[in-house]
Amino acid sequence: MFQNELISPTVQMSEKPQPRRKTKNPPRFLCVCLNPTIQKTIVFDKIEPGEVNRTSNWRIDAAGKGIIPTRILTQLGEKAIHLTQLGGPTRSWFLAMCAADGISVEWVESGAPIRFCTTLIEEAEGRITELVEESLPVASETSDDLVERFADLVNQADAVLLSGTIADGIVQGTMARFARIAWDIGAHLYLDIKKQDLLDCLEYHPVCAKPNLEELAQTLGLPYAEVRKEDSARKLVEEQGKRFFDEYGTYLVVTRGAESTLYWDGQRLCEYPVQPITVRNPIGSGDAFGAGLARILERHGSIHEAVAEGTRLGGLNATQLRPGTLFS
Repeated sequence: MFQNELISPTVQMSEKPQPRRKTKNPPRFLCVCLNPTIQKTIVFDKIEPGEVNRTSNWRIDAAGKGIIPTRILTQLGEKAIHLTQLGGPTRSWFLAMCAADGISVEWVESGAPIRFCTTLIEEAEGRITELVEESLPVASETSDDLVERFADLVNQADAVLLSGTIADGIVQGTMARFARIAWDIGAHLYLDIKKQDLLDCLEYHPVCAKPNLEELAQTLGLPYAEVRKEDSARKLVEEQGKRFFDEYGTYLVVTRGAESTLYWDGQRLCEYPVQPITVRNPIGSGDAFGAGLARILERHGSIHEAVAEGTRLGGLNATQLRPGTLFS
């Protein structure tokens, strides 16, 4: 159950050396994602497979796991910058959509067209289908260009959020290069990544890692079907949460969609319920959760307060048609 005892995120239980803390108020955030997306959301009453389906209810937005936390933090009045790679004929369109939202974007030329992802919403069925395009290869110099730009930008940041997968052509280990630079200057690190990228970044003592349960299973090489049951999920998060905290001073927070969030608070396994809501579009709710988590921890709230805020923001996002927003 949810624990009442609060442990400040500034108090580290690990004996590992921790980076110096910064004291800027308000905190400044640098959100990094290397796989940008233009998101098309299309609403139908019901889709008839194999037939022509028409609707006038659709929208297009700049999206992706870096844009969304940047947008959420900006909507909350925080100072946030997004770093990514961009290329192709839709780059100016993507940047114009970001500018219209007041999102500050830094980018390097990659030569790769921005991928499209499509959300199909069937209101009568209560069914949401996500169609995800894989990225096209970026230019060979893109990884080094991103690291160089990151090294300049991180000096202006108190917290770094690394999110999502890397685009095709990004050199494996680039996320860890970001993490090392952030560690060296004392910026706080937050991870919403998975698999080897997550494992490689742990040695740089992130404040928090926030995979969902399926991503945690993938990272550890476990079949998702084996950990989906409640007892198995709780055992996994307890074991890995204790390991993350004891070895790296890192909070492990594991979201599970509409099921309660499980996390390790430094002493015990905790659970935070997800309140029932009328879901319109859940795309981006995990990213909104991550933004709320980092925001509260950077403002010296407890991990319990941070999880509660992440849950609130994820729920607000899910009630909107537009992906990755707190209001229309």
